[in-house]
Amino acid sequence: MTIKNDILAEIKKYQTIIIHRHKRPDPDAIGSQMGLANILRASFPDKKVLTVGKQFDSFAWLGTVDQVNDDQYDDALVIVVDTANQPRVDDDRYNKGKAMVKIDHHPNDDAFGDIQWVEDQASSTSELIFDFYEANQDELTMPDEAARLLYAGIVGDTGRFMYPATSAHTFYVASKLAEYDFSPSDVNQKEDEIDVPLARLSAYVYSSLNVLDSGAAYLVLTDEVLKPFNLGDESTSAIVPLPGKIKDVMSWAIFVQQKDGGFRIRLRSKGPAINELAKQYGGGGHELASGAVIENEDEIKGFMEKLDKLVKEYK
Repeated sequence: MTIKNDILAEIKKYQTIIIHRHKRPDPDAIGSQMGLANILRASFPDKKVLTVGKQFDSFAWLGTVDQVNDDQYDDALVIVVDTANQPRVDDDRYNKGKAMVKIDHHPNDDAFGDIQWVEDQASSTSELIFDFYEANQDELTMPDEAARLLYAGIVGDTGRFMYPATSAHTFYVASKLAEYDFSPSDVNQKEDEIDVPLARLSAYVYSSLNVLDSGAAYLVLTDEVLKPFNLGDESTSAIVPLPGKIKDVMSWAIFVQQKDGGFRIRLRSKGPAINELAKQYGGGGHELASGAVIENEDEIKGFMEKLDKLVKEYK
């Protein structure tokens, strides 16, 4: 028995399965959540398989969440995908079920769940969901829509197969998913396209990015800056990879002001491990892709001094 077999055995015990993912979702969070739901619905039509979390119009092409009542958590199995720690789980009812399974590819700093399957070297949680299916394919069904969703999750979390976590196994999984009846090129195009306000914000990123001599870079997006672009905080995720396209930039931080006046930090790197720095500021994540928070704009200078030093020592 492997962990993948154990998870299937746990799923078989329950009539109701409720799948959660993280707040401010990306294609992998939604792709792994909705992809798993589609697999389970096709494989066990007698079970009630539900998905929860805030619905974003920009991700409607990956499916819509269900309306779930509190009493549906009674005797339900909760599966949390693509979520490193409990504060990031979307919908606080995730701990109301009878049992919980965690499936994730982030470092397991918060080991929650009765069954935990965490592989932090995997490209994405969507890749793990395919591995779960393949390990149990004698008993599971992969619909075309599930394959499309998992492929979208992999494309999103690998940056179109450019990020270091992309492995030979990632390409194997993508190739197997591409055998199903959907258009990979349509998915790629959908994830690559932006609207006019986001295009204008992208231009602002390139014109306003502060690049230090070390190769550390940063951008501050206050409410005042963002207001003319008419974009919500969730829309800023699309511009996070842009500084990495600049040859001289090694690591970068994008500070996005929140409603309480603090700043969410989107932190990325081409080499230096930045997740330990993120942990110092209430965050964490992958070595090359993390997030953190600061209480006010005055803390930006201190944060960037540490990032600057980190990049210099790496070089």
